[in-house]
Amino acid sequence: MAEGGAADLDTQRGEVAALLKTQLKKGDTWYLVDSHWFKQWKKYVGYDSWDKYQMGDQNVYPGPVDNSGLLRDGDVLAIKEHLIDELDYILVPTDGWNKLVSWYGLTENQEPIARKVVEQGMFVKHCKVEVYLTELKLCEDSNMDNVITRRFSKADTIDMIEKEMRKLFSIPDEKETRLWNRYMSNTFEPLNKPDSTIQDAGLYQGQVLVIEQKSEDGSWPRGSTAPNDSIRSSKCRFCEEPKSILCWLLSSPAFAPPQCLSNIPPLTEYFLKDKFTEELNEDNPLGMKGEIARVYAELIKQLWSGKFSYVTPRPFKTQVGRFAPQFSGYQQQDSHELLAFLLDGLHEDLNRIRKKPYIQLKDANGRPDKVVAEEAWENHIKRNDSIIVDIFHGLFKSTLVCPVCAKVSVTFDPFCYLTLPLPMKKERTLEVYLVRLDPLAKPTQYKLTVPKVGYISDLCTSLSNLSGVPAEKMIVTDIYNHRFHRIFATNENLSSIMERDDIYCLAFVYHVKIDTDHVVIPVHLREKYKQSGYNHTSTPLFGQPFLLAVPRTLSEDKLYNMLLLRLWYIHLFLCLIGYQDQELPSENDNSQSEDSVDNELENGVVGPQNSTKDQQTAGHNRKRLFTFQFNNMGKTDFTLIKEDTRQIRFDEGHLRLSGRNRSKDVDKHESMEYKPQKKAFFKLKDCIELFTTKEKLGAEDPWYCPNCKQHQQATKKLDLWCLPPVLVVHLKRFSYSRYMRDKLDSLVDFPLRDLDMSEFLINPNAGPCRYDLIAVSNHYGGMGGGHYTAYAKNKDDGKWYNYDDSSVSPANEDQIVVSVLIGKSQATVHTGYIFIKGSFAGHKLERFISSK
Repeated sequence: MAEGGAADLDTQRGEVAALLKTQLKKGDTWYLVDSHWFKQWKKYVGYDSWDKYQMGDQNVYPGPVDNSGLLRDGDVLAIKEHLIDELDYILVPTDGWNKLVSWYGLTENQEPIARKVVEQGMFVKHCKVEVYLTELKLCEDSNMDNVITRRFSKADTIDMIEKEMRKLFSIPDEKETRLWNRYMSNTFEPLNKPDSTIQDAGLYQGQVLVIEQKSEDGSWPRGSTAPNDSIRSSKCRFCEEPKSILCWLLSSPAFAPPQCLSNIPPLTEYFLKDKFTEELNEDNPLGMKGEIARVYAELIKQLWSGKFSYVTPRPFKTQVGRFAPQFSGYQQQDSHELLAFLLDGLHEDLNRIRKKPYIQLKDANGRPDKVVAEEAWENHIKRNDSIIVDIFHGLFKSTLVCPVCAKVSVTFDPFCYLTLPLPMKKERTLEVYLVRLDPLAKPTQYKLTVPKVGYISDLCTSLSNLSGVPAEKMIVTDIYNHRFHRIFATNENLSSIMERDDIYCLAFVYHVKIDTDHVVIPVHLREKYKQSGYNHTSTPLFGQPFLLAVPRTLSEDKLYNMLLLRLWYIHLFLCLIGYQDQELPSENDNSQSEDSVDNELENGVVGPQNSTKDQQTAGHNRKRLFTFQFNNMGKTDFTLIKEDTRQIRFDEGHLRLSGRNRSKDVDKHESMEYKPQKKAFFKLKDCIELFTTKEKLGAEDPWYCPNCKQHQQATKKLDLWCLPPVLVVHLKRFSYSRYMRDKLDSLVDFPLRDLDMSEFLINPNAGPCRYDLIAVSNHYGGMGGGHYTAYAKNKDDGKWYNYDDSSVSPANEDQIVVSVLIGKSQATVHTGYIFIKGSFAGHKLERFISSK
């Protein structure tokens, strides 16, 4: 198709929109498209109703599909870590990708980012596009120092990996080979099921695979094949150590929650003594047929048997993945998400209630809290009665008040863990470029501190304080692919600026928003000739766009001179090499001549009485280095020239002199050396107080008032009524918005002993309630990924240990406290805690609220 009549764009929009609704099917191929490019394409084809005014505008023509924002630097095959669907990239099916490339082409030296659809889960089938492939390290048994890294899909088989390794290491077809997993301390496990997929075999990111060739005498250098489970029966070489000081042999956050839970005495004893077998509920429709309880019990027995120096929890991982496909891989999921699934799965597998009765819930209706609370707890255990309820479940009070009729609704609800909010960060840092009025000045890069919930005007004020340029004389833009991707209004939210946007603030001598004598022209630089490729043609943009404020009454010749001054670096270079003006070739690609376009400048820029004279003067004096014309730009909160933009066209010779890389030629302001201030510091009790603070419900989450018979933004207050023997606390460290995601890395201080929760209990009969810490979950890294570790207090020797994937090391109490007060690194924070009541023996459990 051509670049674009309206009908063509309608066809593009309709075909792609239909293809994006394609259902995921196992084995199909989908492609990643950078969301920046895709948004530009949507503008060009008028995909959304608010973009119709830009439809077909050459100024927003997206150019070839460009995925550079997704790729690691210097690697055209590997994508960046922690990219998020819809925010960083769009997934399109094969037909959609082929159409986009046939229309627009693919950026030079880029390869398509193709990914397979894989099926996860066994009882709950779930298809997903496998965006991140599994990176494996491959080597020969005879030379393990020569490691080659390759990426594979979870759907690839062991046989496919072996064929790839044979090709990489030039192994003849007649040679017999076999594969091994290589673990720590030169421990090896055979991979002798060629039809197994990477997922089934439990291969994980960074796993080392070794290919072994049979010797000429028919023997194997490594001897006979060991049993499949031999790796898990490796005898402990340090039996004098406490039983559960083991390291995992696989690397995954899936193993942090079990390590924490395994150090809870009553729960572990329950499984070690096989009490769980008496309470298995295989017929519970909400359960996992008892499989989660069985595989967890097997894992606990391995951990505490004292027979092994390390374990491979692959069966546990596999079973969890069968019922919850999101955990079937070896990526870094939220550790709390897995813990919640595990506690819920164990509860339903071990629920003592075989047939759950229907219970009509009642509102308090003015009854005493004690009566309503006891009723709520009794109703809860009529349907939910398990070891998990005994140990982990508590009760909180919820009070809702209607702002219209003052109706008060009180309910008591059970909980398995407390999810506590953290005080939000009030500020964020942004890096921006200031482009001054002086065309000879380089752009200056600044690092600004702005309100997290603020406006573009706040950004201008912050930049003004550092630069001295009045805020009212700034225009804030987002530049992408040599064009103004967006020009912001001053009342827009700062949250609309994404993390990887290139923000340029342009300074003007006039107050461009109220000055009626001047008009702003956005200027883009475009090649003069069309380039062809695939089935598309384009006249690509280049260089850095800029805004030009000009008087409303301005001749074409003076406008040309202003543009020439702004493009001084081209003019200067031409003078240095002795460039002689020559006749510009005509543009066969444009049916309308440049002169006719320039003659028709509207809105007073070129008046009809002087345009002919100006043209004659220009023609007599010199030949121009470039031509220019108007194109539609869009709406802003300042006056654009007829809502249009100047589009400067250069011929091929001038393009080579255009200074393509000048966008990287910037000065750095001293603010770029700014180091983030010390992290905010809170006590755990601060988070609990925030949890129990009265709040107003949002407009998107109203409460239905039974009196008003409609949804209202009621006030809501949560209070703690009773707490369980073991208290799981989760800190809500991740926040999301339409444009960005963030991790709250505030430091939280907590006591190792005697956490007194009595002051937060509103039950007058609750009595003293103190807890000791027994486990901590840590998260390294930012939003969208990272690494989880755990501290846990061994239930037998009472000492602390640090569990970090495939290694375990002793830890003292000072380490645990310091890691919170100081932080191991800027990106390390604690996300969850497990406390146990100091007086809790763990053998006799009272389940009724009056005893708690």
